Amino acid sequence: QVQLVESGGGPVQTGGSLRLSCAASGRTVSTYAMGWFRQAPGKDREFVATISWNGGSTKYADSVKGRFTISRNNAKSTVYLQMNSLKPEDTAVYYCAGGRSWSPDPWRYDYWGQGTQVTVSS
Repeated sequence: QVQLVESGGGPVQTGGSLRLSCAASGRTVSTYAMGWFRQAPGKDREFVATISWNGGSTKYADSVKGRFTISRNNAKSTVYLQMNSLKPEDTAVYYCAGGRSWSPDPWRYDYWGQGTQVTVSS
């Protein structure tokens, strides 16, 4: 009974910012760890960021550390990814995921959104 819907993607210039949102529905959504992953054309899906169910723990990929911030508001059943100082290599489809353990490993997540496109141009 968990559904995830991403929004906020779009085109942006190098150095710009975007905030992605993931709206979740389901009775136990607030108990799930959440993560963001991305996949660029011709590349494998890669970890971006994750956050524990209560927001107490986070982890980031080295490629986005210091530029991206993951957060959540359980009262609103929403997870966010604030992306600053965007680079062309950040171009990808970004996916929101939910699971029972916060982790950079995609196999630990049970629920996935449809994805939202982020395109960074120079």
